[in-house]
Amino acid sequence: MLRVLGSRQHLSRREALVVGVAGGLSLPALLASQVSRGAKRPPDPLTPAGPAHFGKAKACILIHLYGSPPQHETFDPKPDAPEDVRGELRPIATSVPGLRIGELLPKTAAQMHRVSLIRSMTHPYPIHGVAYALTGAPKIDVPMELNPKDGRHWPYIGSVLDAVEPSGRREVPLHAALPWKFSSRSEPFRRAGPYGGFLGAGYDPVWAEFHGTPTAADPFDGVAHDTRFQATPPGGAPISLDRLDKRRTLLDQMEAARRGIDAGGYDRQRGMAMELMTSSRLVQSLDTRREPSRLRERYGMTLFGQSVLTARRMIESGVRLVTVFWDEFKDANSAWDTHVKQTPRLKTLCPGFDAAFTALLDDLRERGLLDTTLVVVTTEHGRTPKVTKTPGGGREHWSGAYSTLLAGGGIKAGHVHGATDREAGFPKEHPTSPKDVLATMYHLLGVPPETHLNDREGRPMPLLPEGKVLTPILA
Repeated sequence: MLRVLGSRQHLSRREALVVGVAGGLSLPALLASQVSRGAKRPPDPLTPAGPAHFGKAKACILIHLYGSPPQHETFDPKPDAPEDVRGELRPIATSVPGLRIGELLPKTAAQMHRVSLIRSMTHPYPIHGVAYALTGAPKIDVPMELNPKDGRHWPYIGSVLDAVEPSGRREVPLHAALPWKFSSRSEPFRRAGPYGGFLGAGYDPVWAEFHGTPTAADPFDGVAHDTRFQATPPGGAPISLDRLDKRRTLLDQMEAARRGIDAGGYDRQRGMAMELMTSSRLVQSLDTRREPSRLRERYGMTLFGQSVLTARRMIESGVRLVTVFWDEFKDANSAWDTHVKQTPRLKTLCPGFDAAFTALLDDLRERGLLDTTLVVVTTEHGRTPKVTKTPGGGREHWSGAYSTLLAGGGIKAGHVHGATDREAGFPKEHPTSPKDVLATMYHLLGVPPETHLNDREGRPMPLLPEGKVLTPILA
């Protein structure tokens, strides 16, 4: 089955017979017959109507640390709390006077004067609700979390940008995600989150696929210099121009056989797929081997480091929003889900984040892109105030309080928003919802948070049924 950067769709047997291909013809997800049904753009949604920071961010790199880092050991240490709350690690000073963060993040500590830190994130759902964190969905439960096709899902932020952006020919996708289709390399679950939701599968992100040699059991712990990302199926060969020409011929023959398909959506996906498959700009942006070894090593020779570097390359190529997931690999309860052996795991996890995040900020600043590129670091929830007595310690799921980082396009530098109680269990100042962060992102990206889109039934739905722009963190 042919696949380009994403989820697979295929023609029915009847459609395959029309073009004379026995057994069916596989096409990329971007040529899917399951296209968005009736998502309508509001009039002029990108017209600036607010203060100067509205639309300040021309692009966004969204980093999602799946599994949820513990706030105590990272961005909200509590050194004066009891030992079973503060944990084994200690805080260190940062470049912002009076602000301390976890000792395993020394490079980030030196960059906090460029960052807005939200310490008072909170919501009622202590499950791995990536869909709750990255979409307007007003609630989340376990069945939704474990079913990307649950009809209650809302579109993630990249899908919304795609829906409201003026249509037209693009050499690169408007939004993309990496290092692979989310939650596709772990067992036994397939988790929801970064998908088109009620807009339909036609608005799912374009997925980049990791190619390269891991140097550790988990590629997030180490990869070789042959690491790159490609617009081909994992393990598949690049699509030659000859093969593309043959596919164009087949597609031309299909035109007469597509009466049962939404023609407008079909044309949109067909055109986008051909543009992506033939885009040298996209192919080049995905190849980190084009970067100097010294810069690659600065980001870190890990899957996360090379993914973040690729995100910067994709933004430069014209992609508007790139999401980088630090995803589970092979097993559930991996990535940042530190139920057990928390301290030794953090000693591997934190340096990987520390290197890539700070290299990104430096790289964007050196290229003159930081002022117009919004960088956001999110997760699903926090961890329990008390450390469990498992080997190496651990913290369970906890959504009462956790932290988020923002920097770049339109964000106030060296700012701390909100505070938590003595145990970092609940906010004591400025409780902040993931929907507030999304509203702020939409605002900075030039999309009024009050915008409505039509769902599959043609009903107008708000991007965010709740949430407000966090004006205190705006520059």
